Amino acid sequence: MTVAVFDAYGTLFDVSAAARVVADEPGRGALAPVWPQLAADWRAKQLEYSWLRAITGDYAPFWEVTKDGLDWAMDRARLDDPELRERLLAMYWELPAYREVPFVLARLQAAGVRCAILSNGNRDMLEGAVDSSGVGSMLEAVISVEEVGIFKPARAVYDLVGTRMGCPKGDVLFVSSNGWDVAGASAYGFRTAWVNRAGLPIDRLMAKPAYVVDDLNGIEELV
Repeated sequence: MTVAVFDAYGTLFDVSAAARVVADEPGRGALAPVWPQLAADWRAKQLEYSWLRAITGDYAPFWEVTKDGLDWAMDRARLDDPELRERLLAMYWELPAYREVPFVLARLQAAGVRCAILSNGNRDMLEGAVDSSGVGSMLEAVISVEEVGIFKPARAVYDLVGTRMGCPKGDVLFVSSNGWDVAGASAYGFRTAWVNRAGLPIDRLMAKPAYVVDDLNGIEELV
């Protein structure tokens, strides 16, 4: 394998950081006790809405899906605060990378492995996270589902890797923290690694990951 393709949100970038960081700001007494649940609800709805839109063919940019997911999560938490909503959304453009990410990408780059992102995020969202985390120089491509107008795990999304990277499926190690994404990529024909940060059981889906890891450390050995 000569190409390592990474999912973005939850794999390279910490999606919980938006709520966690804002909750620590002064004057966030309403958010502080509920931010873990809000972060979990926000992510869950973001994913659920993307799946439903993929099934129905009713594509909308991931930014719209992200805002809809936050609105649901804030409603459940009884947080009626437009300023807080805007602050949380602004943080999503500056999500930090997990601690090991720059070191892993640097080792892959030094080993001659071509690295890319394949994400449901729309391109400007991804560029914001890539720029703020400082990993752009280690990525050959940032590939967004915007190019095909459907979310993962649609096969048309995984097709983008071959189109952009000019490589066969067998040259790709696909890395994601989402079990459903890994299942889709495995069924598509990629070699896959599931980043199981939460220690969850393997999803009962059509295909399983080739590798299961706790974080991204050691990914270069799998390539």
